[in-house]
Amino acid sequence: MRTILNSLDDAKAEDIVDIDLKGKTSIADIMIVATGRSNTHVGAIADRIARDCKEMGLVPKIEGVPHCDWVLVDAGNVVVHIFRPEVRQFYNLEKMWAGPRPADLGSVRPL
Repeated sequence: MRTILNSLDDAKAEDIVDIDLKGKTSIADIMIVATGRSNTHVGAIADRIARDCKEMGLVPKIEGVPHCDWVLVDAGNVVVHIFRPEVRQFYNLEKMWAGPRPADLGSVRPL
């Protein structure tokens, strides 16, 4: 994860947030959400992460590159979402994934 965070920092990604997914899903242990200023910037950030992952021996899967509004980089136990600002605000993944699981909220009594 440290390499990916360094990649994001080097590529000048903004508003970087990491979310612990352990116990919430089996898709990954950590989700990182970041913002790029434009489509070109989002694509450049994704390229930087992919290059640095490959140097570590990982082969990341990347989706969303043709449009670069929202690019997902799947690096195994770390999933990175890179958005343009307005797209990030619309989907608001931090709100959806950062809260407790419904099972953790306790039982709700019927009215």
